Amino acid sequence: MKTKYQKYLKTLQKAADIDSSIAVLSWDQETQLPAKGAKHRAQQIATLSGLGHEIKVSQELGDLLHELSEDSTLSAKQLKNIELSLEGYKKNQKFSTDFVMKMSEATSNAFQAWAKAREANDYAVFRPALEQMIDLKREQCEIIGYQDHPYDALLDQYEPKEKTADLNVLFADVRQQLVDFVKEISEKPQVEDSWMYKHYDKDKQWKFGIDVLKQMGYDFEAGRQDISHHPFTISFSPLDVRVTTRITENNFHEMLWSCIHEGGHALYEQGLPVEDYGLPTGETISLGIHESQSRLWENNVGRGLPFWKANYSALQQTFPENLGNVSLQDFYKSMNLVKPSLIRTNADELTYHFHILVRFEIEKALIEGNIEAKNLDEVWVEKYKEYLGIEVPSDREGILQDIHWSHGSLGYFPTYSLGSFYAAQFYAQANKDVPNLEAEIEAGNLMPMLEWLRTNVHQHGRLYTAEELCVNITGEKLNFKHFMDYAKVKYGGIYG
Repeated sequence: MKTKYQKYLKTLQKAADIDSSIAVLSWDQETQLPAKGAKHRAQQIATLSGLGHEIKVSQELGDLLHELSEDSTLSAKQLKNIELSLEGYKKNQKFSTDFVMKMSEATSNAFQAWAKAREANDYAVFRPALEQMIDLKREQCEIIGYQDHPYDALLDQYEPKEKTADLNVLFADVRQQLVDFVKEISEKPQVEDSWMYKHYDKDKQWKFGIDVLKQMGYDFEAGRQDISHHPFTISFSPLDVRVTTRITENNFHEMLWSCIHEGGHALYEQGLPVEDYGLPTGETISLGIHESQSRLWENNVGRGLPFWKANYSALQQTFPENLGNVSLQDFYKSMNLVKPSLIRTNADELTYHFHILVRFEIEKALIEGNIEAKNLDEVWVEKYKEYLGIEVPSDREGILQDIHWSHGSLGYFPTYSLGSFYAAQFYAQANKDVPNLEAEIEAGNLMPMLEWLRTNVHQHGRLYTAEELCVNITGEKLNFKHFMDYAKVKYGGIYG
């Protein structure tokens, strides 16, 4: 039977090789593809997607998985891999190769349309491609099937077992608790942050970002950083995990937080067991857990005072004309300013969840058929006025700011909020488990934090569900109270 498990392993690694090849083409598409190459790139990715799908739904693989699922000689870990692969096989079988290729080509075309629309600052350029994408996502929901709400089918792709009903409850907590807390903050004197919008040389920003990634433990021999429209992390294996950033010379927030955020994602991917490449136990659990890694590094560590006690003097020396007369305390407060803003990726860690709420409600309504893509820009403007109290001046700063819908990633956005809430709970536990954790961070030593994550999160792959992992680490399921406790202590200190 060992021979059959080896055959299973080789089959999954062959599929993983194809997926990784698609990822390389996608990375190239978003970083350096010539404009004229877009048409054939969409075709190339669609072809590979079709080949990968055929492997994943082959009768031979299905027979092999069913046979191995009854093999009592396999280890618990091997049986878990078979269980998860069989679950994935049954889901993949629901899709025809034709549908997979159609979705892949539509995604590549939608990305190109989105990029052109952003450049033109005109939603109308993107709308036809988005309309096609929405139609395909609605069809996908029916193919997958669901019990309570069609949006559940999309959520499950990114956050397995998550339900729309559960998110309705979670975002009710956001409305009832976080909205009131932000309102309380808004009534206090606002902190100063003008120095964050002075001129910051692009090359100097780049170097500082690289230094921060190295300090976090990001392995540049197993990765690299590039520039893209929208910062992202992409993995071809734990030994090749790449990140991108976005640099704006009159907004220091752009580069700083995208480097730390994407670095957190990349550390998770680099921490997966290399020997399990292609297997479920060599994959990440869910996007909520993935986002917990980026948010923990970005917010709990990166926006924390201990981190800047270690790094602020180096930043002042890099940009003395901007920060030479700004104290550490004032800089710390400026990076944690709470104020409604237009751009999700630049939002503070509290109002950020209002941005997610807007997208969650729009996506639900799109899948339900209660709104259509043709007037989505108007819906966007209305919801930003309702939830954040701000006017949207342009499509680029409004409905075109995110890349996700051009990728067909509906159901993805809620995982950002889930990730922040997991991060607060995990960070609280790490402070209990690691002696003098924040003193180590203050000394510039981030390795205890990384080692705790490697041990508790990264090494397990998909051995546990998100809920099981959270219980294993903290002794309880995801609890919004941890995020609110963290927010009240931190922002109570900043805003008095």
